[in-house]
Amino acid sequence: MSEAAVIPRRSSGEASPAPAGSVLIIDDEAAIRESLQTLLELEGYAVETASTGEEGLGRAGEHPFDLVLLDVALPDRNGIELLSEFRVHQPPLPVIIITAYGTVENAVRAMQAGAANFVQKPWDNDKLLADVRAAIGRHRAEEENVQLKRALKQRYNFENIVGKSEAMLKIFDLVAQVAPSRSTVLLQGESGTGKELIAKAIHLNSPRRDRPFVPVNTGSMPPDLLESTLFGHVKGAFTSAIASKKGLFEVADRGTLFLDEIGTMGLDTQSKILRVLQDRKFMHLGGVNEIQVDVRIIAATNVDLRQMVKEGKFREDLYYRLNVITIDLPPLRQRKEDIPLLAEHFLHKYAEENGRQAQRVAPEALRPLLAYAWPGNVRELENVIERAVVLSSGTEIGADLLADHVAGRGSSLPSLEHRTDASLFDIMEECERQIIVDMLEKSNWNQTEAAERFHIPLSTLNQKIKRLSIEIKKKSRE
Repeated sequence: MSEAAVIPRRSSGEASPAPAGSVLIIDDEAAIRESLQTLLELEGYAVETASTGEEGLGRAGEHPFDLVLLDVALPDRNGIELLSEFRVHQPPLPVIIITAYGTVENAVRAMQAGAANFVQKPWDNDKLLADVRAAIGRHRAEEENVQLKRALKQRYNFENIVGKSEAMLKIFDLVAQVAPSRSTVLLQGESGTGKELIAKAIHLNSPRRDRPFVPVNTGSMPPDLLESTLFGHVKGAFTSAIASKKGLFEVADRGTLFLDEIGTMGLDTQSKILRVLQDRKFMHLGGVNEIQVDVRIIAATNVDLRQMVKEGKFREDLYYRLNVITIDLPPLRQRKEDIPLLAEHFLHKYAEENGRQAQRVAPEALRPLLAYAWPGNVRELENVIERAVVLSSGTEIGADLLADHVAGRGSSLPSLEHRTDASLFDIMEECERQIIVDMLEKSNWNQTEAAERFHIPLSTLNQKIKRLSIEIKKKSRE
């Protein structure tokens, strides 16, 4: 005798409501299938049935379902083995196991195999319907979340840019607005704030996304090499020019050229960049033929270009050409609410890369991360988390794994307690000044060594020393 309850079918004259979800029933007993189908259809579900495991897999492969009700004892295979196949081929699909053999062992096996729930025959109709609604609700919420993430990725391509602060959300919106245009963009911000990531996001959300994104650090090359790199040269243009070579403007044709640290570029090179922006033409070094290109320029700087214009170190006309759309990237100390998200992002990234088990940052480690001034910004935070992950042996990153200067060990940082929001910026500057002085003292006042320990360019450290009015002491004799 079947354990299924007798449930009256809906009369043919009644209108069916919109489906509440689609359910696949896999059971070898016709009475069970009919009883479950009637129960679910009365609740507005669209239902299909199968009497064997193979038939059920076939139906699931034909179109998507929101839920599977699966019997354990099938004529062609064990239901829990079939559940494992569903988990491999359709991981998000929820499966509720139904069986007359309600042992603890079966329940454990079913849940270990990934079942959404485990129901014993004869079932209680109200409880079963509640379980079905809950499983489908969770499934749809997960699907919506996946679709939302996919839509955001398609819209923004921000998978490597992490932030929920108001400042970063405004930047995301601004990137989405400016990306479709060909306008020049100037990114301003301290070193390590993610200017190149924003530049890539602009490129990937533009009509040029299928063309090259070409980054060049203009501050890392002498003027002659930089011009050869940007504009190319003909054979014999200079002593070592044994063959003609394309420049990066040609490589980036119909794409995007990212000029990082543009404030370090010499005035002669600036004038040539200006001509490309105005006329979209240039010549190879040593060449006589003009070359036409269609390149979008995104420039970045960690210095005040307006001040450089006043000092005669940067061309005013080039500044206005670059400054069509300006995006100011805030330093990490001004978006503290993003630090936990960033720390978690880097933790998972480097745990995967290094085969570590670390899964979370402990609360006692978050406190110094939030209190630290981060002179090296996001790049420094990334290095700190990478170091902690590599040194970790458990599932949690504790304060003991943070670098001494970040954890505040051996330094007397000003207390953040009992300070008003109005003085927070001053507190941060005071913290940053003390941290830099401590590192300089540890480095015997060798700025190059201190910059290397901070993982920031020497030029950035020197700018901070000047801004914070730090007096450099003479190196002590070893």
